[in-house]
Amino acid sequence: MKSIHTLFSAGLLALAMTMSPALAHPPISATKAAAGFEQDRADILAMAGNYRVHFDMQETTRWDPAYTPLEKKRSGGNEVVRVIEDTGKKIALQHMLVIEGDDGKAHIIKHWRQDWEYEPARVLVFADRNSWKWEDVPEKMRTGRWSQTVYQVDDSPRYGGWGQFETQGGVRRWRSNWTWRPLARRDAVRNPVYDRYLGINRHQNGPDGWVHWQDNTKMGTKDGKLVPIVQEYVLNSYTRYDDYDVKAADAYWDATSRYWAAVRTAWDRVAATKNGIGITENAETGTVISARLLELADEIMEGKVKEAQAIAEARKLIDTNTRPL
Repeated sequence: MKSIHTLFSAGLLALAMTMSPALAHPPISATKAAAGFEQDRADILAMAGNYRVHFDMQETTRWDPAYTPLEKKRSGGNEVVRVIEDTGKKIALQHMLVIEGDDGKAHIIKHWRQDWEYEPARVLVFADRNSWKWEDVPEKMRTGRWSQTVYQVDDSPRYGGWGQFETQGGVRRWRSNWTWRPLARRDAVRNPVYDRYLGINRHQNGPDGWVHWQDNTKMGTKDGKLVPIVQEYVLNSYTRYDDYDVKAADAYWDATSRYWAAVRTAWDRVAATKNGIGITENAETGTVISARLLELADEIMEGKVKEAQAIAEARKLIDTNTRPL
């Protein structure tokens, strides 16, 4: 059965884009991106650190007359971001939430990961429910540009896109192409009429940290076609802050980093050999193996399982629960 995106007409996609609110600047052009490899790297690496994070989400304009936009939602927490790989043209940043429990102890939640690659030939993107496929980056759009691929808490993919660093109005930012993303837990708990997003991402550094700004069109299926439901903006602000148990996050990573490196390698192998990653997931709880992959890391921390044993089980889980695309 063809992906629903392959059935999505070019006309409807154009409609979804033109119905979006006016953007802060025009779409990415086919002209060569400005040279600035070292500055680009510095901006990406500057996102590492210790932060207080604020998540601001607001549905704004409805495109479906039958839909009522939700009230603004805000949340936040303490988050540690660490550079876990830097080969020059590839940088990986791992996010970890630090939550103080009722027992007064810090509890670590392995959060999302972002991988940056310079002048990529292809990007692993969200294709349809339970499917992530390779998408070629047009050759004329590679020079001087970076891809960003975002991964979920179990290191399975979430979305990917490519874009460029630029300066406008005195503000330097990275801006993506239009990217598809699966439904997030924050929306899934409400059982909405939409089931994915079409959006543009921007990352901007400032004197106090950095922001991740998303311009999202929430899309749903009606009569077998994807249609825009409502527009949303998301502004995630990372403000430098370390008045919490940062050491707990670093201790978690020290104990589990080799395990998670093996997990990442297993996912990469599947993506390379199966033309992408096909795996069943629930928007509220993640992939069918997410809970167990995270448990194995906790068991390593607690000394309940040997690292080699945990890695072997993780590889088996990934191999047996993924399918070719």
